[in-house]
Amino acid sequence: MKFHGRIPQEDLPGDNPLSAEDAEKEIAKIQTGQRTRKSRKRQAEEEIIQQQITINPEDLNKIREYVLGQIDASAIYEVGRELLLSQIEGVVAEAADGERIEMNGAEQRLVASTIIDDMVGNGPLEELLADESVTEIMVNGPHKIYIEESGKTYLSKVKFRDEAHLLTVAKRIARAVGRMLDEQRPYVDARLMDGSRVNIVTYPVSLDGTTISIRKFPKETLTLADLQRFGALSAEMSTFIRCIAASRCNVLVSGGTSSGKTTLLNTLGEFIRPTERVITIEDSAELKIDVGNLVRLETKPGTAEAGSKPVTQRDLVANSLRMRPDRIILGEVRREEAFDLLQAMSTGHDGSMGTLHSNNPRDTTSRLENMILMGGVELPTKVIRSQIVSAVDFIVHAARGADGKRRVTNITEVTGLEGETIALQDVFFYQRGDGKRFNAGDYVANRVNLRISDKLKEYGHYDDAMNAILSSPPPEESA
Repeated sequence: MKFHGRIPQEDLPGDNPLSAEDAEKEIAKIQTGQRTRKSRKRQAEEEIIQQQITINPEDLNKIREYVLGQIDASAIYEVGRELLLSQIEGVVAEAADGERIEMNGAEQRLVASTIIDDMVGNGPLEELLADESVTEIMVNGPHKIYIEESGKTYLSKVKFRDEAHLLTVAKRIARAVGRMLDEQRPYVDARLMDGSRVNIVTYPVSLDGTTISIRKFPKETLTLADLQRFGALSAEMSTFIRCIAASRCNVLVSGGTSSGKTTLLNTLGEFIRPTERVITIEDSAELKIDVGNLVRLETKPGTAEAGSKPVTQRDLVANSLRMRPDRIILGEVRREEAFDLLQAMSTGHDGSMGTLHSNNPRDTTSRLENMILMGGVELPTKVIRSQIVSAVDFIVHAARGADGKRRVTNITEVTGLEGETIALQDVFFYQRGDGKRFNAGDYVANRVNLRISDKLKEYGHYDDAMNAILSSPPPEESA
C-alpha cells in the first residue's frame, strides 16, 4: 500500500490480451525506465509512522514555529537534504522536549521531512512527485488531491493544512519558473524543471480555493512497438504509420485531453531520417524527438517588465521558416498558428506534424478551419478548405475509452474537396460490434486507393503500406 493512499473511483475491466490496468502499468514501467523503488526498510518505516503518529495539529504547529524560528532560511539551500534533515530532526527533538510533547524517532523524522518540504520543496506534493507510478496530480483546494495512476483516477489521502499552505506552495512553484501568481495574475501555465507541465489557478478566478494541475512526463519515450504490444493499435496500423512517417507525409495527430497525442507524435519521430533538420515548437516543451539535427523552440509569455512582449507559436513558426527546416513539428496547434503551419506544409516542408484537440477526424478539419479564421485570415471558406486539403495528408486520431485505455481509433486520409466539403476516408479504424463496449472491438481496414500513393512509391514504402491494408480484417457490415 502506498504511503499517500488512494480511493478507487471506478474499475472497468478490459478483455484485450493485456487488460487496461495491466497495459497502463506496463506503459508506466517503460516510461520511467527502471523504477527506483523504496527499500523495504523505508516502506516498513513509513508503515510504522502511519501507525504511531498521535500528535495533534496544535502541537505540530508549535513544533513547526519553533523550528522555523531556529533556522537560518538563507543557509538551507547550501546544505544537502540528508544533512539538513538530520539537523532539523535535532531541532524538532528540542521543540518536543521544550513543549513536553511525546514523539518517537520515526515521528521526529517525518515532522522534520514535512518541514523541509514546506520550506524548500512542494509541501505534501513532494511525495506524489517522487512517486513515478503517479502520472497526473490534480489539487482541488487544500483538502482534495486527486491522482492518476495506471490510467485510473483516485482520491489521495495527502492534504495541505489549509488554503494559506496551498497558496504558499503554489507561489513557490510559480516563482521557480519565473512567473508571478497573485490577484492580478491569478493563473500560471508553465513547465517544471523535470519537464512536468503545471497549471495553477487561484483567487479570484478559482472560487473553491487554489487548484494545481501537474502532468508528469516519462523519462523514456514509448516506441510504436510498445503501443502495439499494449493494444493501442494493430500490427498493420503500426506498419502503415511507419510508412507514412518515413515517406514525409504531413500528419495531424488529434484526440481529446490525455488521449495520448504527444506519445503518438513522439513515435512518429522514430522514422525521421538522421539527415533531416527538424524544428519543434511548443508552448511547454514535452516532445522527445531523437534526431541529431534538432532545434527545440518554446513560447515565452509576456511579463509586466517594460518591453517584454510574449513570443507566440505563430511568431516561432514564422521564424522557423528562416532556419532551413526539413520538418516543422508543433506540439499542439491551438490558435492562429494553424494557418502558418499549413503554409509551411504546402511549401516544401513535407513531413511536418502537429497535434490538435478534437473529437474525431471530421471535427479535426473543422477546428483547423476555425483556428485559421480566429487568426483574422480573410479568405473564402472554400479557399481555406483547399489549403487544408493541399497541406494535410493524414489525421491519426486517438481516444481514451471508458476502461481508461488509450487507442488509435482512426488513421484517416484527406483525399480532396467534394464541392465545398473536405473529403476524408478512413484507412484504418477501431470498430465496435453491435452492443459491445468500447474495449471489445477490432482494428479493421477499408480497401482504398490512397491519394498519396506516388509519395509512398517515391520513398519505397508503397508495397508495405498496401500490404498492411490488405492483411487487416475488413470492417463488419452492420445488420
